[in-house]
Amino acid sequence: MKKLALLFAGLSLFVATGCNNDEDEVMEAPLVGVWQPIKKVVTTVAVGQPPVSDGISFDTDCQKTSRWTFASEIAGKRVDMGDSSNPGTCAATFDRVFTYTYDKDSKAVSIKYQGIVQPDQGKIISISDTTLNIMFEDKTDPTEFHSETYTLKRIPQ
Repeated sequence: MKKLALLFAGLSLFVATGCNNDEDEVMEAPLVGVWQPIKKVVTTVAVGQPPVSDGISFDTDCQKTSRWTFASEIAGKRVDMGDSSNPGTCAATFDRVFTYTYDKDSKAVSIKYQGIVQPDQGKIISISDTTLNIMFEDKTDPTEFHSETYTLKRIPQ
């Protein structure tokens, strides 16, 4: 009887702890969706010079209408809005369709804009249901590091 009680207690303990797998995959929000840029940080580091960073907020009513749309697993459109040469008029300052690749394992992203030869190479720093942080690096000049990091928020559809 004692053996049966010990067996039942051991079995209960096993069931209570469950199957704890520390290697469970972390769920990641999808990149597909419509995103509004909130801010951009431009960082430049020239050889032998201290780094310089500049933050740019997209906080005017006009800039808040900017959108990056990742419409499928390979295509999308980016529209950046800004004040035009006519005071009080909002206009597209950058309006391009693009194709892209995204490797979830390495977080690498490549965006190829229509009409622009060189694709933007970057990395998704973080992504959630509401926020996307993406950094693009320009490695064309070996004497200077240049990056642009965007923070975007998801626009519910």
